[in-house]
Amino acid sequence: MRRTTHQWLKNAKNTATLLDVLPHEPSPLSLGPPQAAAQQKGPGERRKQRAPRLHHFSFPLVLLTIICLLPLSGCNDLGGKKVVYLAHTLPTVHPVHKGMEVFAKSLRTRSKGKMDVKIFPDGQLGSEREVLELLQIGSIAMTKVSAATMANFAPEYRVLGVPYLFRSKDHMFKVLEGSTGKGILEAGSDYLLKGLCFYDAGSRSFYTVKKPVKTPDDLEGMKIRVMNHQMSVDMVNEMGASATPMAYGELYSALEQGVVDGAENNPPSFVTSGHFEIAKYYTLDEHSSVPDVLVMGTEYWKTLNAQEQKWVMKAAFESAQAQKVFWAENVEECMTKLAAAGVEIYKPEKSLFAESSKGVLAEFSEDPIMKKLVEAIQGQ
Repeated sequence: MRRTTHQWLKNAKNTATLLDVLPHEPSPLSLGPPQAAAQQKGPGERRKQRAPRLHHFSFPLVLLTIICLLPLSGCNDLGGKKVVYLAHTLPTVHPVHKGMEVFAKSLRTRSKGKMDVKIFPDGQLGSEREVLELLQIGSIAMTKVSAATMANFAPEYRVLGVPYLFRSKDHMFKVLEGSTGKGILEAGSDYLLKGLCFYDAGSRSFYTVKKPVKTPDDLEGMKIRVMNHQMSVDMVNEMGASATPMAYGELYSALEQGVVDGAENNPPSFVTSGHFEIAKYYTLDEHSSVPDVLVMGTEYWKTLNAQEQKWVMKAAFESAQAQKVFWAENVEECMTKLAAAGVEIYKPEKSLFAESSKGVLAEFSEDPIMKKLVEAIQGQ
C-alpha cells in the first residue's frame, strides 16, 4: 500500500534520529567497520556481533530524497500487483541493463503478473552509493552496483577486487556461482543489502589520453581515475601511477580537461561512456575482474512472502545466465567499434602487471579471514 505524506515524513524523522546516533561517515576510501576485533574471532562469532550499518548523511538530504520519492517508495501495490523499483547508473544500451530487463520479464512471468519491475537507469535516482543508502532505509527496493562499491558497505566484497585473482572466466563463474560467491552475497544482509546474483562486468584495463601503457613503467607519473574503492587505489598506486578516485559521471570532462590522464574499465563501459572519443590508447592488461551485483534492500526483502522471495531469486539467476551472453556479444561488438574509431589496442605481457601489483595481495592477506577467503578462491 502507498504510504501517506505524513507517514513518510514521520519515517524520515525517525531515520534522521537513527542516523544521528550512528558514527559519522568514514573517509571515502573506508571499507566498512573496523576489523581488528573481528579478526580475533571465527567467522560465525564475527557475524553474530555485527549490527546493521547505515552510512551517515544529513536529515535535509534524507528528507529531500524521501519527498522526491513519495510517488515511488520501494514498491507500490497497484491493483494487487507489486511494482518493484530498481535504480542503477548504466545506460539502457549496456549489456548489464539488458540483464536487468530479463530479471523484470522473468519475475513478471513467474508471478503471473503479481509482481513487476520498474527500472530507473542512467543514474536518475543518484550514484551507486546514494542508491545503496536509499535501499538501506527502504526508499528503493533494488539496485545494481559494482562489487567494488559494495565493498564500502560489506567488507567480504573486498576480495573480488584483488588483482589477477581469477585464472580465467570459467574460474570466476565457478567461484561466484558456488558456495563462496553465495556467502559473499549473503554477507551484505548484515548491512541491510542482500545480494541476489552477480553479473559479468568483464575485466578492467587501462585507457589513456596522451600515450599508451605498454608496461607498468609507463604508468609512472600518470593520474588514473579509479573507483572509490581502496583495493583499486592501492593497486594503481602500487603499479606506479597516482590513483584518483572520482565519480564516474565526472570522468568524461576530467579526461577532456586533463584533470586525469586516463582511467580503467571494461570494453562496454569504455564505449558506452564515450571515453574512447578522448582516450585513444587501450591496454588490455585485465588487472581485475570485479563483477556487478544485483542487490535488494533487506527492508524490502522482509516484506515479501516465501513464494515471492523464490520468484525473485529464480528471476535473478535467470537474468545472470542471460547477461553472460549479452556481455560476451557486446564485448566483441565494442572491440570492433574501438578499432574502427582509431583507438590503439595493446595486449601487453600481463605477468609484468601482476608482478607490479603483488604487494596488494600480500597486504590484503595480512587479515587472516581475508587470507582464508583468497585461498578458498585460488584453490577452486
